Amino acid sequence: MIPPEKAKPIRVPRFDKTPVIDGKLDDEVWKQAAVLKDFYQTQPGDNITPSKPTEAMMGYDSKTLYLAFHCYDEPDRVRATVAKRDEVFGDDNVRLFLDTFNDQRRAYVLGWNALGIQQDGIMTEGSGTDFSVDIVMESKGMITSDGWTVEVAIPFKSLRYEAGKDKLWGIHIWRNFFRFNDEIDSWMPNSRDIASLLNQEGHLTGLEGISTERTLEVIPSLTLSETGKRVAALPAGATGFDPGRFVNESLKFDPGVSVKFGLSPTVTLDFTLNPDFAQVEADQTVVTANQRFPIFFEEKRPFFLEGIDIFQTPLRAVHTRAIVDPDAAAKLTGKRGRNTFGFLIASDNAPGNFTAEEKTDPVNTRFLGKNAYIAVLRVKRDIGKKDSSLGLLATSYNFIEKHNQLVAIDGRFRIDPKTIAAFQVAGTISRRCFSEPAKDEHTPTAGEPCFVNGSTRNYYRTGNGLAYSAVYDYTARHFGWVYEGSGRTQDYRADVGFTRRLNTNNHGFFIRLSNEPKPKATLISWRISSGASTNFDWQGRMQNWSAEPHVGLQFQHNTFIEAGVNFGYERLFEQEFGARRTATHTGAFFGGPERSTYQHGLFGGVETNASKKYSGSIFFGAGWNSFDFDFGGGSRFPRVSPAALANPDAALDPGPGKSLDINAGASYRPTNALRMSLDYTKSRLRRNDTGLLTFDENIFSFRSTYQFTRFIFVRARIDYDTLASNVRGQFLFGYTPSPGSAFYAGYNDDMNRNGFSPFTGQLEPGFRRNGRTFFIKMSYLF
Repeated sequence: MIPPEKAKPIRVPRFDKTPVIDGKLDDEVWKQAAVLKDFYQTQPGDNITPSKPTEAMMGYDSKTLYLAFHCYDEPDRVRATVAKRDEVFGDDNVRLFLDTFNDQRRAYVLGWNALGIQQDGIMTEGSGTDFSVDIVMESKGMITSDGWTVEVAIPFKSLRYEAGKDKLWGIHIWRNFFRFNDEIDSWMPNSRDIASLLNQEGHLTGLEGISTERTLEVIPSLTLSETGKRVAALPAGATGFDPGRFVNESLKFDPGVSVKFGLSPTVTLDFTLNPDFAQVEADQTVVTANQRFPIFFEEKRPFFLEGIDIFQTPLRAVHTRAIVDPDAAAKLTGKRGRNTFGFLIASDNAPGNFTAEEKTDPVNTRFLGKNAYIAVLRVKRDIGKKDSSLGLLATSYNFIEKHNQLVAIDGRFRIDPKTIAAFQVAGTISRRCFSEPAKDEHTPTAGEPCFVNGSTRNYYRTGNGLAYSAVYDYTARHFGWVYEGSGRTQDYRADVGFTRRLNTNNHGFFIRLSNEPKPKATLISWRISSGASTNFDWQGRMQNWSAEPHVGLQFQHNTFIEAGVNFGYERLFEQEFGARRTATHTGAFFGGPERSTYQHGLFGGVETNASKKYSGSIFFGAGWNSFDFDFGGGSRFPRVSPAALANPDAALDPGPGKSLDINAGASYRPTNALRMSLDYTKSRLRRNDTGLLTFDENIFSFRSTYQFTRFIFVRARIDYDTLASNVRGQFLFGYTPSPGSAFYAGYNDDMNRNGFSPFTGQLEPGFRRNGRTFFIKMSYLF
């Protein structure tokens, strides 16, 4: 039940003076502010009295929204660190959810810890929160004798919004205590019988007379880099041991510019020319052994992250990492009334960019210097009063003879407060190379579109594809269930997106049951869940099924335990791995054209964050009859199937085995400025038929960050992968005073320790460097 004083909109007063943003709350102007208090504990408690009181204050002038927070607490128990932007999880913090269009579908999520360190992102109902977004704002915080305080100034030009007479903004304000079992206190009560946060928001009014001048941001950038790498020493076709030679490339000077033009408070045009997308933060090292399908990596590049939620759909038909190295790109995004839209175009030189050695290959001649041209159009219209919508998506990818077009429609519908239904259907038409497992090999010429990497079973043709996704989600207080279904045909291609598997349909049903949380009890809450899913191809053949009952327990001191078992069945078809046997050629598999096995396993784990300085976790999974696909694990782990032991060049001979997977991590914060973490990942498989180890991959990742100030830091990262005996290091100094303005100086290194030559596969004792890069990157926001 919402109290009357919170059911009606809060009128935000207009300040006649500008407060000094120093975290002290001593400006007289704060006495004019609207005060929001009487919070509710919504986690782990259910709208009960919070552990400590909180007050929030708000006001505005023609250019800025001002906020202040007074968080009462024992000052010596406040968790606050000098953290990098967005890394305030684990600290005591406050968060503002600001629905500037009052559509209950999308909101800014702006947070601050007790020292005023900022966190910013975009929350979309049904998709979670994306904290990759950075907006320009000012904030300061301080620990006081009765807790901590924060002051914030948010320029309206940093937001997209609708304002004016009688316009409403939706609002939630949260306070998070990590030491009280990650307690969340909310200004508005939150019902667990309503499967939406923004449907339960409060409202602001009175934001009138806001300056709406068009904004122009120009960010010139410059990157200086010097790279060295190991290349083959022996000429092509030569045999014998090749230690390689190390070649230092010339200094690279790479200027660029990005422009952001605010056409209105709701519409923004972005343009970038010769952008530098050298990653300041490398991708996480992952297990690569025995991987049958592509691995998904998140987008990290600022230009594409801005407004990325507009392009995200269930089928991942847009994944901007498919745009590898653009010369230029432009993007128009915004919202007018009930319509949200986004338009993206890019020219990508990566497909026509080759190394010096590759340029000498006549097969690549006609690709040299050519660009791929990419376009994406997204339109979504809100329907009804709650978070329901219908959308249209279209993408186009074109590179010489490779053409791919996609059109999709999608919808999300709130049936009632507990139930959401969503769907997406996509159709594609492609003119490109397709693998034809049933056709004979042919001898291509250098002029053929499909003569790539010596492939002899790719054929150039037109292919039409279909993909679909459907979800029906019922979430109540202690009970919920979800149906999920998706599928993609064999010729479906989304060259601007990400596709994990083709010629498959997946359907699953999941159910969960939970108790009423007891915040003071030793066992705070429990959850029991179970799910069953199946995959089958478009010919109606079963590919796999699985069932997985699972229990999760939450204890005091942020400690969690989970355990479960799984049962299943998996079936492999040789045409998914290569050629399908016919009267004129053999298939991809040795022996029969199929493999199948029943599987079972167990899993579990523990995670604890009981201490301000220490935290740790460990999770494991053990499986029986997990498939070895017979790919081998590189030079260290050659194939060990019966067929491969008899003949190393034999066709694939997949078989079941015993698997073990472990993920463990520990972090240490000895001071407010220093953070260190060590993560360990293990994946191992031993075949049943030969008893030999298929692979045993261990990944160790160490990270350390020292934050001198909220804007200046140094970071070290070292990853070691035993599969390739590879060590990669990154060492970085950064100065990031505001979004768009930054200075980085770094060094990246890549070497093997008792590894194998990338040219001959022979063992190389000691350390051998594969490559290294020094770089300086700078940008400034005007």
